[in-house]
Parts: sequence; C-alpha cells; structure tokens
Amino acid sequence: MTLRTEINLDDFVLRDLDPGADPGAVASQPDEDWVPAVVPGGVRESLLAAGRMADPFYGDNERVDAWIDDRDWWYRLRFSRPEQPADRVRLVFDGLDTVADVWLNGTHLGHHENQFRPAEFDVTALLADDNTVLVRFTPPLDGREVPDSVAQTMGRLMALFEAAGEGLSEGEGMLAALPRATTLRKAAFSWGWDFGPNVPSIGIWRPARLSLDTAAVISGHHVALTSLADDHTAAQVRVRVETERITADAALAAQVRLTAPSGRQFAGLIDLGPDGAGEVVLDIDDPELWWTQDLGDQALHEVEITLTAHGAEADIVRDRVGLRSLVLDQRPDEVEGGRLFRFVLNGVPLFIRGAAWLPASTLVGSVSPDTYQDRVQRAREGNLNMLRVWGGGIYEHDAFYTACDELGVLVWQDFMFACIDYPSEDRTLQREVTLEAEYQVRRLRNRASLALWAGNNEVHTIHVTAWMSLDPGNWGSQFFHEILPGAVHQHDGLTPYWPGSPYGEGNGIFSINGTDDGDRHTWEVWHGMVVPGLTIGPDEYPTVGDARHYRRYAYDTAKFVSEFGIHAAPELATLRRWIPEDQLQVHSATFDLHNKDNPKNKGDELLSVTTGLPQSLEEYVAFTQAVQAEGMAFAIEHYRRRQPHTSGALIWQYGDVWPGFSWSIIDYDGVPKASYYTAARASAPVAGSFLATEGGGLELWIANNTRETAELDLEVEIGVFGGTDRHTVPVHASVAPSTSQRVWTAEPDTVVQDGRHYAWASAADGSMPAVRKHFAEIADLELGESRLDVTVEGAALRIRSTGHSYMVRIEQPLPGMRLSDNCFDLRDGDEVLIHVTGADPATLAVATYPHS
Repeated sequence: MTLRTEINLDDFVLRDLDPGADPGAVASQPDEDWVPAVVPGGVRESLLAAGRMADPFYGDNERVDAWIDDRDWWYRLRFSRPEQPADRVRLVFDGLDTVADVWLNGTHLGHHENQFRPAEFDVTALLADDNTVLVRFTPPLDGREVPDSVAQTMGRLMALFEAAGEGLSEGEGMLAALPRATTLRKAAFSWGWDFGPNVPSIGIWRPARLSLDTAAVISGHHVALTSLADDHTAAQVRVRVETERITADAALAAQVRLTAPSGRQFAGLIDLGPDGAGEVVLDIDDPELWWTQDLGDQALHEVEITLTAHGAEADIVRDRVGLRSLVLDQRPDEVEGGRLFRFVLNGVPLFIRGAAWLPASTLVGSVSPDTYQDRVQRAREGNLNMLRVWGGGIYEHDAFYTACDELGVLVWQDFMFACIDYPSEDRTLQREVTLEAEYQVRRLRNRASLALWAGNNEVHTIHVTAWMSLDPGNWGSQFFHEILPGAVHQHDGLTPYWPGSPYGEGNGIFSINGTDDGDRHTWEVWHGMVVPGLTIGPDEYPTVGDARHYRRYAYDTAKFVSEFGIHAAPELATLRRWIPEDQLQVHSATFDLHNKDNPKNKGDELLSVTTGLPQSLEEYVAFTQAVQAEGMAFAIEHYRRRQPHTSGALIWQYGDVWPGFSWSIIDYDGVPKASYYTAARASAPVAGSFLATEGGGLELWIANNTRETAELDLEVEIGVFGGTDRHTVPVHASVAPSTSQRVWTAEPDTVVQDGRHYAWASAADGSMPAVRKHFAEIADLELGESRLDVTVEGAALRIRSTGHSYMVRIEQPLPGMRLSDNCFDLRDGDEVLIHVTGADPATLAVATYPHS
C-alpha cells in the first residue's frame, strides 16, 4: 500500500481579461499572453515580478494601478497525470483570495469566496494524461449591496460622527468598501485602514497541491496536556486522532509516538471507531514543559502518528508540540472589584507584555518565512511574550505560528471580524463562518503558543456606540456568542474563548470597554477623546495636546489593556527608501499620503506640548519617535506596577503593512523605532519604574515576572543634568515572583522635581535595565551641553557621554541589522558597549536627540 503523496502545484501562469470570458477559450490561449504567477502570492506580486506594474508602496503609487481591482484574473496550470497510484485524488487550494471559480479540463469544479478556508475538490474521475487547471478571480465587491442591518448601523454612526464634527463620508475608501464586504470572508483591512493603503490582495495566496490518498487519511489530530501536577512531576497528555475512510471497509488503527527533546519516548495505540476517531491518554513523568521566552525553555516534542488500514500503513502525520497548561484566570478581584483577566502558564501567573500583530504586508500571500522568523525573533529580543493577531487581518501563515512556538511568544488569536456589524442571520454567511471556524480551530489547536481565541476586534464597541445595546440580533451576535465559541469547544476544548476585543461582562454595556472586567482598548490618549463618565481621567484638559498626552495612561485601571498606542514616524532611512527625495518634507502630499490617520496633523498637537513643533524632517522623526518611546515606557511601567489588578499590556501596534506613519514600534522594513527599545527595557522580566506621588514624593517600584524571587542590589541616584550634583543611595530589594513592589520611597520635598533634575536606578550586575525619570516635558529639560565620544571595537560601538545625553540614537540604515540597544540616556561619564550585527559599526552615525 502506498502512503498519501502531496504534489505541490506552483507553476501557474496569469493574465487578465474582460468579464465573461469563456473558460475553454482561456485555456487554449497562447503562452505568450500569460506571465509567470507567484504562487503562493497574488496578482500584484506576479505583476511586480514581471515588471508590469509600479510598486504600489512607493511614493504616490498607491492607486496608480487601481485598474487591477476591476479586471477578471485567470490562473492557468498544466500538469501530467501523477504516476503514483491512489484511491482518491484531491485538488486543494489552501487559500483563494477571494471570489474564485475553478475548472479542471473544462469541468467547473466549484465556486469559492472565503479567503480563510481551503477550496478542495475530488478530481479522481476527471484526471487525464494531460490536465489544465483554470482559476478565475472576479472583483470581490462586484454586485454586493450593503445589508440592511449594516446600513442602519452605519447611518447611526455617521450621524454621531457628524455631531462630533468628524468629516467622514460613507462614499470614501474603507467606509465605502467595508459595509459591502460584510457578506464576504476577506481581510477587513483590504481596502485601507488608518494604518495602511487601499491595495487589496487578490489571487492564490496559499499553496496549491494535489493530494493522492489511499485507503484512509488522517484528517486531524489534537495533542493536549490535560492535567499537570502542581510540582510539575507528572502530566497527562491526550492524543486524539481523526481519520477519513476512502475504502469503505477499512479497519483503522493509529500508532502514536511522542518524543521529548531529551529523547524520551511515550507511545500508545488507538483502535479507531466506526466514525474513524479515537484517543489515547499518555502518562508523562517529569514532563519537559514549554514556557514563554521569559520563563524557561521552549521544549517541543516530536509527534508521529501512523495510520494503518488492514494492518498496512496508509498515512503518517508528523508535528511538533509543546506541553503546557494555560488557563485564563478570571477570579474576582478582591481588592479593586470586578474580575481579573490573567493568563496562567503551568501554574505561573503572567503579566503579558506584547503587541498587536498586523499582517507584514497588505500583499498577504508574499510574506516570506524569513520575515516571520525575523519579526518574532525581534519580539523575543524586545522582551515581549505575546502577539495578538488582529481581527481585521488574516489568520497568519504557518511560519508565524512556528516561529512563536520555537521562540516562546504566546498568540492571542482573533477571529477575522473587525470594526463593523456583520449580518449574522444570513444563512449563507453562517455556513461560511462555521466552516472557517472549524478549519482554523483544527489547524491551530496544537500550537503551544496559542493562548486565546477572541471573537472579533471592536465589533461589540461599535455596535454599542450605535445602538447602546447588545441584545441578540443581526449584527454578529450569533457568530461571537454561538458559532465561534461552539467551534472552539468542539474542536479544541482547552484554549479559552473570549467574545471580542475589547469585551467585558460585569456591568452590561458599560463593561464592553470598561475597567471592571475583561480587556480594554485605551484610545482616549492618542485620539484625545473625552466622554464624561466613560473615559479615563479628567473630563477637561487645557489643550488638545494635553488630552492626547501619554500621562493619561496613569488613570487607566483596566484589568487587561489589549490596545494602546502613540503615532510615530519610521526611521529616516526607511522614509528615504519609499518616498521620493522631492517629497521628503513634513506634510508634503506624498508624506501625508503615507499617513492614513486623520487629520494628518493630529500628532502635531501632542508635539506642541511635549517637544515643540519640529522644524525639519529630521526633527519630525526624532520628536515623534521620542514621544512614542516615552509614552510606551510610561504606560508599560504603570500597568506593570498594577499587577495583578492589571495583568497585561499589548501595544498597538507591532509592525506595519506598508511603509507609512503609524503606531507601530517596528516599521515596514523591520527597523525598530525608539519605542521598541524603551518598551523592551520596560518589559524586561525584572524591571524598575519611578512613580511621582501626588504629594511631591517619589517611589521606586520593581516588577518581577520571573519564576524566582528577585534579589537586587540597586543604586538610586537623584541628579542634576550635567553631573554637577548627584546624590546616591543603595537599595536592596527582594521581590517575589509575579508581583510588583515598592522598594524605595523619597518623602515629599526631599526630591526636587523640575526640568533640571532626574532620578535614576540601576543594578551593577545588570539584573535589570537602568530606569530613569524626568520631571518636565521633553522640551523643558535643562540638559545642558553634551558630547558623545564613539569608538569602534570589533563589531561593537563604545559610546561615552560628557554631559547628560538624552535619547542617544544610533542610525539604522540597513533593514535586518541588529543593535543590542538603542535610544537610551547616558549620564555624564556613562559609557556603554553596543553590539552591532548586519552592518559595519564604523559606518553608523551616533547622535543625541535634537532639541527644537
């Protein structure tokens, strides 16, 4: 008997035609009318590779090739009959984006319009010696009307925006496309968002293959740690195997072998029942557990499942899994009220430090495995332990989850619904969502990194804004409260499910984005929103800039913050790669085109009260990055001090979908902003922070998110910029795991809190990053003169400061280069050694922050 064979199909060609072309005529068109297709990838990737279009991300090219969106696109593949014998042959497309029809040898196999689940066809009886596959993609929004329920909600929202003075139009950009797309299962951000362009993907975006099956195949498996001793000395692992019979009378069994990283093996035999499914429980002594990167090793076990039919091997599946227990702790918060929202890994309470993950490109099919590895590696290097896959994008490629498994970064996984009502009473859409959820849950349930399924992004909040109600209805409630949790329960059963983000249940609609329960999106800060009684902090601010100031985070008492962020420019070198030289001015037409937030000068109000307005592009980059960097560190420090009452903080956003201005901490080219480095220091497993008290005192806090008590010998310094007056005091701190603790206090009036002074805390042994506090806005700091002396030592830069240097910046001209640290302060006489990879240290400029 021959085992299942998979044959990749990637030699497609591509062309466009007017709507209504005859498939028979298309199949026979001469080769010179076609261009090679990038598969997996898409139409735009293929045209770029063939030199047939301009790069849509460069300059003002975003809509230069908008004609692409209005054409029918045909893929053609010719192949010979496979030589291997098979009882069944399937043609499988793992991802078609999005409205597609498929033909084989002139026979229409089917219609498909869901980007998020495969299209699969039994072609056993249709194969010939020579075969031709055709796939046609039609414009995805053609013929789609806005559902009545969605139109009603949009009408109410537009009225609210108009009353608030927001100049929005339903006929523009994403506001025109998104309501029409609610019956289509395609990435919500496809037609633009406040962080990305209107450059929708289209085409065969995931692999295509022939699957040659014999007798029976393994259709699914689930390896799950179901019990773990408190002392970690024993565990039970349940292995479930699901199969599909092809030969009706096949008697099936499955041999399971689990091999630990140490080489220890655990095995079991499953006699599969009439439904082709069964399970076995393996007893594991001294299990080798999977931990997040900050808590331990990422032990991955090799799994081999061998299916036998009539005693002969029919199929083999291999996988790698991590054994861990992960629960969502929502016990009552006995101190502050409401409920906790805390992840507990192998019995260890976590404080989540992470970010929201957006697709690494709007061209979602062409992101390479190397890019995923690099981005997740940077998350690990930045001390992040979770990435939230945002519901307006895609269920990510396997390479992303593999990197998270290997590098110890948890995944909060949204289902793909975002920022609008969905007509959940539509029976056709219900079927699509049910099949999509079943597929994605079964696909991802074995991932060690998978921490949470969440039903949507901001659908509940938007519906509440429009209707002040969450009564069941035709807005998505059946998806988020019935179909999706049902799929998670049936096909996973262990990973927690949460109806949306944000979401809460303690106080009705007021908990949806409240502070008493669940998770919260803290957008009052960047957008300067003030809704008396509902938003954090005071009801009035002296200026718009003050209403957008990051110090407002200090009022936030959320149980878990799943979005917060401040806008900043990317690295200057990134701008130069993507914006023409004649447009490299602040608020030029092309400059503003790459900023999708509105109004384009929104950040200027914040700069006016923090740094002063920049007078050049160089200052704009430095000022916006400095404010973002200060804001992200300030917020993370605040939230960590509050643990366990606040148990997580996810920055919006981690990376970019194109080279633009956004809330990202790493730009489209993979180059970190200043905020990446400040967030990394604030997110270290053991990290300090200063808190200025209302009465004029000062406190030093230590957050310890390791598995051991942190014993620290610290030096706290109060100094004057320039080094003329520095007073130090030694502090010993003993901080229990999974806690934050105040370890030093200065009484009111003992510390001068003005623009001349700073506070600094450090550990001589490097057991935590140095932390500092300033007592005035950036523009008001009396830093004095400073000089940096830089020498090259092999693959490193030694930097010494004379005078106090604020936000020392090493330029990052090359995507992919690495710095061991960047964007840090140096006191008078301080010296650091910064390791450099991927660039010649001698070529890198080093500068201090420019004052306006």
